[in-house]
Amino acid sequence: MLYLSPSGRGRLRSSRVRGMDKFKARSRTLRASQTSAEAKLWQALRNRRLARWKFRRQHPIDRYVVDFVTLDGKLIVEVDGVTHSEPSEIARDKGRSAVLEACGFLVLRVTNTDVYENLEGVLEMIESTLRQD
Repeated sequence: MLYLSPSGRGRLRSSRVRGMDKFKARSRTLRASQTSAEAKLWQALRNRRLARWKFRRQHPIDRYVVDFVTLDGKLIVEVDGVTHSEPSEIARDKGRSAVLEACGFLVLRVTNTDVYENLEGVLEMIESTLRQD
């Protein structure tokens, strides 16, 4: 008989690894049901259309799934709807941003209205933020 690894060793089967499967499934669901503002911004960011930066959408980072991220630029872009103007949501977003910033990312928040009415301005802001590094 041939054993490639000793019994009980090999690939790690921790709850953290199993938990990642849930994150991946959640990310897939969110990609399939994106808002129209997210879809509009994604069309402008995908395929390295913004200054050759590679963006991912609905990507898991730490315990959150972020709207858009460029891993090379360490920038997260969150598109916030009208519900994010409530005090409880503002506090939740602040805590979420703190965790993501502790992971080494800069979090940039834009509203749905910004995306609909001033997409060029949003893209310019994202690009200038990435150029600062």
